[in-house]
Amino acid sequence: MALIVQKYGGTSVGSIDRIRNVAGRMKRTRDEGNRVVAVVSAMSGVTDELIKLAKELCDNPSEREVDVLLATGEQQSIALVSIALQTLGVDSASITGGQAGIFTTGSHTRGRISNMDPSLMMKYLAEGKTLVVAGFQGTTLEGMVHTLGRGGSDLTAIAVAAALKADVCQILTDVDGVYTCDPRIVKNARKLPEISYDEMLEMASSGSKVMQSRSVEFAKKFGVIFEVRSSLNDNPGTLVLEEHPNMENVVIRGISIERSQARVTISGIPDQPGMSGRILGALAEAEINLDMIVSNISNEDRSKHSFTMHSTDLGKAQAALKPVLAELSKDAKIETEAGIAKLSAVGIGMRSHSGVAATMFKALGDKGINIGMISTSEIKIAVTVDEVHIEDAARAVHDAFGLDKEPV
Repeated sequence: MALIVQKYGGTSVGSIDRIRNVAGRMKRTRDEGNRVVAVVSAMSGVTDELIKLAKELCDNPSEREVDVLLATGEQQSIALVSIALQTLGVDSASITGGQAGIFTTGSHTRGRISNMDPSLMMKYLAEGKTLVVAGFQGTTLEGMVHTLGRGGSDLTAIAVAAALKADVCQILTDVDGVYTCDPRIVKNARKLPEISYDEMLEMASSGSKVMQSRSVEFAKKFGVIFEVRSSLNDNPGTLVLEEHPNMENVVIRGISIERSQARVTISGIPDQPGMSGRILGALAEAEINLDMIVSNISNEDRSKHSFTMHSTDLGKAQAALKPVLAELSKDAKIETEAGIAKLSAVGIGMRSHSGVAATMFKALGDKGINIGMISTSEIKIAVTVDEVHIEDAARAVHDAFGLDKEPV
C-alpha cells in the first residue's frame, strides 16, 4: 500500500460542498488501495476574519495570542473534513499540528519547524485510519501553539511526507500546476510537466504564488518529490524534483513577477569596513527580509547602498535605519521609492547557454520599459521595473524566450 500525503488549501475547503469534494477525493484515493494523510488549511477567508476580530480589540495584538487564535481556523477545517469522511464510511481522525509531532522554534506567527515526531500519526495509520492534519501550525518544546507563517500548510505537508517517508506528496490547490508564467497575466502560458527544486525555489522566492520558497527548500533538503495539481479535477500536475541532465536543454523554465516592492537607497556612508554590516544588521534585527542588494563607491570615499523589500516593510525599515545612520555619518541620506515590481527569468539551462540577459533586456527595451536594479544568480536574472509596466514586461520576456511552445 502506497502512503500518499495530500495538501488542500483554503479554496479547496472553502465551502461545505468543497469539503465534501475533498472527502470524496480522499476516499477514492483510499479505495485505490492507498493509505492517505491530508494536510488541510483554514477555509478561505477564515484567517483574515480572525485577524480582523483581533484588531477590533487591539491595533497591535499579542503575537502569542494571535497564534492561538489563528490555529483555530485549521482545527475547524480538519474536524469538518474528518466528519465528511466518516459520513462516507471512512475511519478517520483529525489531529492538530502539535499532535502530529510538529515541533517549532522562532518567533510567534512565523515559526520554523525544528523537529518531527510522527509516532502518533504512525500509530493511527497502523490502525487503518485516514488522517486529517492541521496545516500551518505546530508546538514549541514548552507546549505553546505556534503558527508557521505564510505558506505554512505547504510546509506542513512536505514535513509530514518527509517524516512518514510517504511515496507521494500532492499539493492540491486551485491551479492545475506550475506554469511558465501566471496565466492570468500571460494568456499563452504553458503548464510545465516538471521543474527542478532549484528552479521552483527561485520562482517561489521571486513572486510565484504556487509554492512558498521555504516549503521547496524543505522538500529539497529531505528529497521529497511533490506534485502541484488541482483539487478540482484529475488532470496531471507539475512534478517538482531533483534536476536531471535533460533539464538543461531548456534555457528558461519560467517567468515570475513580484509586485508591491520598494527600494531604499542610502548615500553618504564612509567607505570603511563594517559599514554594510551595521546597516544590514539593523534591518535584520527589525526582521526585514531584503531581496536585491547593490553597493558601490561614489565620490570622496563615500559608498552608496540600494536594496529592495516588500513595500509594507518600508516604514519599519526607515525607523530601523535612522538611528544607525545618525551614528555612522552626518552626511548619510535615505531615499525611498515605492511602486516598483520585480521580473525574474528562471532556468537551470542558463548555466550552459549565453545571451540570456541580452535577450531579456532587448525584449524590455523594444517595449520601452526601463530597467532599474539588476540581480543575477546562476539560474536567474531579475530586474526591477515600474509596477505599472510589470504585466507588459512579463508578456514581452515570455514571448522573447518562446515559452508558449513545447521545448524541442
